[in-house]
Amino acid sequence: MQIAFIGLGNMGGPMALNLQKAGHDVRAFDLSKPACDKCAADGLKIAQDAAAAVQGAEVVISMLPASQHVEALFLGRDGQPGLLASIAKGALVIDSSTIAAATSQKVAKAAEAAGITFIDAPVSGGTGGAIAGTLTFMVGGDTAALERARPLLEKMGANIFHAGSVGAGQTAKICNNML
Repeated sequence: MQIAFIGLGNMGGPMALNLQKAGHDVRAFDLSKPACDKCAADGLKIAQDAAAAVQGAEVVISMLPASQHVEALFLGRDGQPGLLASIAKGALVIDSSTIAAATSQKVAKAAEAAGITFIDAPVSGGTGGAIAGTLTFMVGGDTAALERARPLLEKMGANIFHAGSVGAGQTAKICNNML
């Protein structure tokens, strides 16, 4: 399966590498050249930009620092189109960033209008869990989308919880953080 992975920081880099180790064709991108260089040294294919990474991808996974980054990536900003304009109709977007539930819902609505399925799937388990492939995913989205994502999530994590509709994964993550 061809996968685009956007965001190669302490969590995203190991997650992308676990998908590659599982035999998937992963093309990745990060705005940080050092993050790209580190993953390239581990054998990950690095695209010249996010739009190039998603060309032909069946699944797009993002792991970004905050709501504004996710919104800018997918919806665009400053008159520039977002990545949804470059993602193929019928593709699945899995956002594993920890962001506001309202942002997940906003991006999901725009994705649906573009013929793209979106789920939020924030994680817990830290960098060690990302490296070991033992993360816990808290997923917001419909059951069919979760089942489509499950084989990939299982390559990056040990536990997958369906929290409800889009945004519910983010809400569950915040509740988990409060415990």
